[in-house]
Amino acid sequence: MLANPHTARLYRTIVGGLGTLIVLIGLVLVPLPGPGWLIVIIGLFIISSEFQWARRLLHFVRVNVEKWTRWIMAQRLWVRWTVGAVTAAFVAVVVWGVLKVVGLPDWVPDLPIFELLSLR
Repeated sequence: MLANPHTARLYRTIVGGLGTLIVLIGLVLVPLPGPGWLIVIIGLFIISSEFQWARRLLHFVRVNVEKWTRWIMAQRLWVRWTVGAVTAAFVAVVVWGVLKVVGLPDWVPDLPIFELLSLR
């Protein structure tokens, strides 16, 4: 791509570093509500522009996400709702754990529910 091998190496290093940073941020965000996996995939997409192993990994992720989507959509409604409820419960426990460790921000109103959840 780049004529100068030193420039090409520097470019690959920057692309790999930036993509890795984005993947790591996404992995930290995975258990929290929000687009954690999407951020991981974006990071892999960036890395895959320069590295074959990342292209293979991105392909693996895409194929398995498609398989999971087809499988879950083929299930009965109660199975989909159960998977959704378990996922929501997992996210709630992770959010509670994060808030337990870092504490509630000062701007959060003092509500009785926070005492019930042992967050105040």
